[in-house]
Amino acid sequence: MHALPAPRGEISAQVIEALRKSPHEFAVGHTHWGTTGSAVEDEDLQLTLFVAYELHYRGFEGVSQRWEWSPSLLALRAAAEDAFEASLRALVPSMEPVSPDGLPASLFALVAADESPSVAAHLQRDGSLEELREFLIHRSLYQLKEADPHSWGIPRLSGPAKAALVEIQSDEYGGGRAERMHSELFRTTMRGVGLDDTYRGYVDVVPAVTLAVGNAISLFGLHRRLIGALAGHLAAFEMTSSLPSRRIAAGMRRLGLDDDTVRFYDEHIEADAVHEQVAAHDLCGNLVRADPTLVGDVVFGAAAALALEGLLADRLLRSWSRGESSLAPVVSPRRHQVAEALH
Repeated sequence: MHALPAPRGEISAQVIEALRKSPHEFAVGHTHWGTTGSAVEDEDLQLTLFVAYELHYRGFEGVSQRWEWSPSLLALRAAAEDAFEASLRALVPSMEPVSPDGLPASLFALVAADESPSVAAHLQRDGSLEELREFLIHRSLYQLKEADPHSWGIPRLSGPAKAALVEIQSDEYGGGRAERMHSELFRTTMRGVGLDDTYRGYVDVVPAVTLAVGNAISLFGLHRRLIGALAGHLAAFEMTSSLPSRRIAAGMRRLGLDDDTVRFYDEHIEADAVHEQVAAHDLCGNLVRADPTLVGDVVFGAAAALALEGLLADRLLRSWSRGESSLAPVVSPRRHQVAEALH
């Protein structure tokens, strides 16, 4: 386990301070987070959610495991989740009704219509080693626990949809071989470019939108009512992985990196080309055939995944085009250490 992150506002500061003590009932002064814009980009809200969710994953050094189910913390988390989910739904455009049989094709059409900027294309053609390292820092908050958030869906499913999710997740976990787990391959990639491969090692230097990318999966996975959104998110994630992975691998080799360092992306070129079909047809298709009321949630989850990735890509490419870092302007010793290391 690792230390709690640095707070990013009044509410996350109160939560982090409470977690340093034995579990107790507590209440924050308010649940009106600091920005007037989207909860997706609210640093205080996203860090509060991230900390609350991490209690369901690895926990924190010196924090009692009993905090995981603390009623007062769960109440605060619920308020943050309501704001976050509302922002996600506002971020996603209205969709035309889709039939259960037509859902897989609609998911592929949704992905094909996405016009988000491509970080992978930039890294393939022009990206510097410094930009690649920043990109990997952003991805590390999810990739070092890859598959875990989506695995919350396994006990919530049954029949063919459950089997499809297990098939995908089995590959993510290396087919039972620890050294082949995708999270371990990503650790090798991070070490290969001189980065710290510690779980959550860069939480203090990534912006709210990076936290939101991972928080959305935990939101969908930890709420049974959102199982459709979780399935749709995974489908979009797999559908948008194979070609970008090919581009990133090519860019890494252009920069002279070795095969071990590139292996994580090589693995995803073929694996996710298969996974996208399993996710769209066997997971999502079977899910909505069993329960047609979930069609809208599946589409929402896929659209939310694309929208969040688009916001993150926009931040990275805009920052780099200005010659600036895409990392968060959070005042912490860790932020200055990373900035110095990258340069």
